[in-house]
Amino acid sequence: MKNSIKHYSLIANLFDYPGEGFNEKVREVQSCLDEQYPEAAKLLSSFTNFISEANLITQQELFIRSFDVQAVTTLDLGYVMFGDDYKRGELLVNLNREHREAGNDCGSELADHLPNVLRLLPKMKDGYIVEELVKRIIAPSLRRMIRGFEPEQIELKDKFYKKKHKTIIDRPKEHYTIYQKTLEVLLKVLEQDFTLTNEERKDESSDFLKNIVTEDKLEGT
Repeated sequence: MKNSIKHYSLIANLFDYPGEGFNEKVREVQSCLDEQYPEAAKLLSSFTNFISEANLITQQELFIRSFDVQAVTTLDLGYVMFGDDYKRGELLVNLNREHREAGNDCGSELADHLPNVLRLLPKMKDGYIVEELVKRIIAPSLRRMIRGFEPEQIELKDKFYKKKHKTIIDRPKEHYTIYQKTLEVLLKVLEQDFTLTNEERKDESSDFLKNIVTEDKLEGT
């Protein structure tokens, strides 16, 4: 692990709901990566270019469609990994403690929300726990989230949403998977900072669809 990981607080801005000043925040991340992580910077450039040309409403609609309503995936890492299993509850308890001890404000989101976790990393004092969090939770979750943007995964989720909601919300076809780039960028930076091994990079299946289907069945009982 690098001595300084302050840049994760900056990268977290990519995953906030777009508001006033979002364009400037994205450009700031791009500038940081240009200087320190050229491969990741190259990946981010298409997202940066899109954001610079899109108006705020378009940005917000794309964020919602990617992570909220009829979502491709979720930014809640514990849900990606465990769904509503008790293991997510354990993770939330542990993360809440870490946030509290570090003085990291989670706002209205839960402790496992990706931007909250990224802003937590530089504030944690125990390097071992930081590495365990990255290798056991953040990196595996990101790989699953990235795979969730693959065409076959989107098709399966759309079939489920259409069955449940009777309709599919319109989406911008040309840039619909653009947030996949931001997830790939974050994973690339993590791999460089934490020298993730091949064993730690083993394939994990995307459980988001399984989670929402299971949740839907439970709500219907």
